[in-house]
Amino acid sequence: MTATPRVLEPQCAWSSSDVADEAKWTECFADAELAELETALRHALTRSADVLQLGRDDFPLPTLDQRLERIEHDLVDGRGFVRLRGVDRQAYTQAEMEVLYWGIGTHLGLPWAQNKHGHVLGDVIDQHKAIDDPTARGNELGGIALPFHCDGSDLVGLLCLENGREGGLSAVANSVRIHNQLVAERPDLAAALYDPLPYDYRGEQPPGGRPYYLVPVFTEWDGRLFVRCIPPYIWASQRHPEAPRLNALQREALEAVVHMADDPANHVLMDLQPGDMQFINNYHVLHGRTAYEDDRASGRVRHLKRLWLETPMLTSRPPFFANDRSHWSENRTASRITVD
Repeated sequence: MTATPRVLEPQCAWSSSDVADEAKWTECFADAELAELETALRHALTRSADVLQLGRDDFPLPTLDQRLERIEHDLVDGRGFVRLRGVDRQAYTQAEMEVLYWGIGTHLGLPWAQNKHGHVLGDVIDQHKAIDDPTARGNELGGIALPFHCDGSDLVGLLCLENGREGGLSAVANSVRIHNQLVAERPDLAAALYDPLPYDYRGEQPPGGRPYYLVPVFTEWDGRLFVRCIPPYIWASQRHPEAPRLNALQREALEAVVHMADDPANHVLMDLQPGDMQFINNYHVLHGRTAYEDDRASGRVRHLKRLWLETPMLTSRPPFFANDRSHWSENRTASRITVD
């Protein structure tokens, strides 16, 4: 059991009323910045059309880079989420949008492998996986709402290429506020989540490795709060007889986090329009989505691209949050799903 948990990074805690004004977390590109992005895109395409061959230096943003650096500071030491708006989706092909998004991402961090395939650029789209498929991951499931959870990197980015017919709002909840409330009101539950918990690997464990891994929900490291909370994967770990059993206090603590994230006081819904990009601090913000419906006949198929990024602004992190710790990082590939 960890030492008694304490309140951490209160400057990063917010309630839904604090962020009710969308203007606080929406950064709209000015015309000059959009022109700079266009120039950077064309320059990058002279180097390669393959994002795997492109780095930050291939996507020069001499003016906009300063704004992105401020945004990155806000992600790490402030609110923890942002929506970038203003790119005209209709002006670019999907491939061009992917390069443009990748280029912006390289100014915020280093790409991070997202799965056993080594995808450093991923797709969030209905991939016809069944909800009861023990290998299914959230980005592959279509239609259903996704509960609040974390991903496996410092920063998580989403680019909206297209929306479905209806629904599919992005949801973000403040895990710093949730942690600090538990510390103040139920320190026993907060402490229970500082112990390592089992997470289902979803069939993507190393060859011959165990089908679960152990990570605490809450970790204090160099005075910062690091959160890894994926409730469905924690519950699913219990299907493996060899995984540690969750005790009653851990179960109560997990249910408390889920309840608090679902509380409208602790989260905000965000509409992502085609061309919009969202970036979040994975350690301070839980994310999810509302249910949605696609209409393939009309081409209204919800499709987002995903980046996991390592931010250079976190110079120290717990060992189990290192970019190269997973066997997933042995390969670098890009998922390239298109909608016919």
